[in-house]
Amino acid sequence: MIKEKTNTTLTFEDFKIEVLKDYTTAIISRECSLLGRKEVLTGKAKFGIFGDGKEVPQLAMAKAFQNGDFRSGYYRDQTFMMAIGELTIQQFFAGLYGHTDIEHEPMSAGRQMGGHFATHSLNEDGSWKDLTKQKNSSADISPTAGQMPRLLGLAQASKIYRQVAGIPNAANFSNEGNEIAWGTIGNASTSEGLFFETINAAGVLQVPMVMSVWDDEYGISVHAKHQTTKENISEILKGYQKEHDTNGYEILRVKGWDYADLITTYEKAADIARKNHVPVLIHVNELTQPQGHSSSGSHERYKDADRLAWERDFDCVRQMKLWMIAINIASPEEIEAIDAQAKKEVLEGKKAAWNAFIEPIAEEQKELVTLLQNIAETSKNKDAILKFSSDLGSIKSPIKKEILVTARKVLRLVLNENGKKALSEWIVAYTAKTQKNFSSNLFSETDLNVFSIKKVLPVYSEDAKEDTDGRMILRDNFDAIFTKYPEALIFGEDAGTIGDVNQGLEGMQEKYGELRVADVGIREATILGQGIGMALRGLRPIAEIQYLDYLLYAIQIMSDDLATLRYRTVGKQKAPLIIRTRGHRLEGIWHSGSPMGMIINAIRGIHVLVPRNMTQAAGFYNSLLECDEPALVIECLNGYRLKEKMPLNYGEFKTPIGVVEALKEGSDITLVSYGSTLRLVQQAAKELLEVGIDCEIIDLQSLLPFDINQDVVKSIAKTNRLLVIDEDVPGGASAYILQQIIEQQDGYNYLDSKPQTLTAKAHRPAYGTDGDYFSKPSSEDIFEKVYYMMNEVNPSKYPNLY
Repeated sequence: MIKEKTNTTLTFEDFKIEVLKDYTTAIISRECSLLGRKEVLTGKAKFGIFGDGKEVPQLAMAKAFQNGDFRSGYYRDQTFMMAIGELTIQQFFAGLYGHTDIEHEPMSAGRQMGGHFATHSLNEDGSWKDLTKQKNSSADISPTAGQMPRLLGLAQASKIYRQVAGIPNAANFSNEGNEIAWGTIGNASTSEGLFFETINAAGVLQVPMVMSVWDDEYGISVHAKHQTTKENISEILKGYQKEHDTNGYEILRVKGWDYADLITTYEKAADIARKNHVPVLIHVNELTQPQGHSSSGSHERYKDADRLAWERDFDCVRQMKLWMIAINIASPEEIEAIDAQAKKEVLEGKKAAWNAFIEPIAEEQKELVTLLQNIAETSKNKDAILKFSSDLGSIKSPIKKEILVTARKVLRLVLNENGKKALSEWIVAYTAKTQKNFSSNLFSETDLNVFSIKKVLPVYSEDAKEDTDGRMILRDNFDAIFTKYPEALIFGEDAGTIGDVNQGLEGMQEKYGELRVADVGIREATILGQGIGMALRGLRPIAEIQYLDYLLYAIQIMSDDLATLRYRTVGKQKAPLIIRTRGHRLEGIWHSGSPMGMIINAIRGIHVLVPRNMTQAAGFYNSLLECDEPALVIECLNGYRLKEKMPLNYGEFKTPIGVVEALKEGSDITLVSYGSTLRLVQQAAKELLEVGIDCEIIDLQSLLPFDINQDVVKSIAKTNRLLVIDEDVPGGASAYILQQIIEQQDGYNYLDSKPQTLTAKAHRPAYGTDGDYFSKPSSEDIFEKVYYMMNEVNPSKYPNLY
């Protein structure tokens, strides 16, 4: 029986009203799917992927979903979003058309294809809303199972809020940890490793997660027999079933067309997860996909006649109709009236969405047509311009590209005429107005962005000596962080009991507890996911990936989810996650990689910081905790035992982000590097000075953002020569650094010699003791590279070495 949240039994009349409301939502959603496909096939939209066939289970999920809860789902959950009041008919079609106005298309303002849903967690100024007062959906992504790691973190946040005291503003993010994180996934995508990694981690952590698997037996055209052992995901997950004295899951199964049983099942799942923080898997089977996978194909090509007939009979909306008639909820005539009204409302909503989308563009079309006609009157190319104007004006449903292409082509015809000024000004203004609709919010545009943080120098005692292990500076700074920020927590492989593999967290778990300084299993993707989900709910997580090479396990989550989050929600969601790792210059193929080129090009949207020592690294952590942006901090693996001065102001000194540091002034050549390699550069510079070559050394400190004050080019203006030293492969990060200096900073203006790079070999170092020396730049390599650059300038002063 459907019950109110007060657990009082509804009267039959109330029950009837609620069921009819649910049916109306389902049929509206179905009509949106049907009409949406037509819009794609007639060319008004580019692509469509819809939730038809999944309507009824999503209604049940919506009933159990409460304010403060979070959804982390995939691209077929339109009925759920409608049922919780976060998606209207007009918004559905605005998403299909890719409307770039967030007031009309609040999910992503056209940055994601339709079917990708999000709610707004932030106010206009970037501050948090009260998430406990609204139903929340984290922003969807297309990569299958990519929503799973984030789901884990969203659920873990409830556990943190329930068990960790003293978190500031906790009441804005959680009602004593009673929120559920609701996941949805298609049955075929349960084959992905991210699904299994997340399922295992949630069972270990015992977090309030309800995972719905929508099972329609197919993954695009591929049947479940090719996807899943025993063709049954709940069957093969039986071993996760929670027993009296174990962790694990409650596993529930329900038919996707059985409205009454779905309601009961979801109520039961919510009760288990919300009260006891036990994860629940709901396997929703016997679902259908009436229009096939997407608008790009037809399921008649891969389903036989028997299957198609079964799908028609057991369509969940049809079955709900039959059930309603059978128990006298509604007569066939009443249902027909609801269906007719739904068709009318969907058609009206579609028309309203199309008009809202096309009318502003049509106005811009008319504006340019008029301008071109005026310009043509005095142009020697009048006929050609009028042809462009006529062709543009004849386009029934123009897009912005067609308008701008026309303007730019006509500009070439009036380069030496009076009309040039008006047209060029129009193009510049139109491009500036339009471009931001496609390019804004990759990084924070609030007052809490990384550039708002000012440098605070470490304070030292007068007799301070360089006699402190770098790892102790990190440790004591983390101690200050955990005291200053009760919402901060760190987790990773070996981070807890032993205080990380390099002792940078020594004693922190004992002092702050196992929830705030936590060991986790060997599962990098979901370590990142834990961080993303918790950051989405107002916590300040630091996700630790033990070594830089292991980041490859998590790079897809970083790239597709975290790096794009602010962009794909147009600044309406944020996850200021700090990712901590360590790397560079260790023995062996799997512990010595420096894939910086891959990283910086895969995760635009995340800052990449490369401190040369632990004081710098600690300063970065202090800076980032005052910002609202995600970042990756790569500590030098061979720097934990190197000696540094002990600061007095732990937790307060701040390393500026995007600012380089000159470690040595010089006049002959500028050497640019970062991280561990800088120590080799400094050694080589001393030796070069002995032969009369005076090098200037620049520590980049951060790769994203890059030298915001353009100090590197100021150095080149003095030395007129540039060498970039990098332990990534040839053409890796060094290519990016050169592009920034030569192209973005116009460094070519000041060069008297060819800018050059010195990188690692194309392979990774062998394990043997000499592997590093023969694979990555050494101080001798640096010396000789600089020497030969100077040999080119003055061969008599610097004769050939070999």
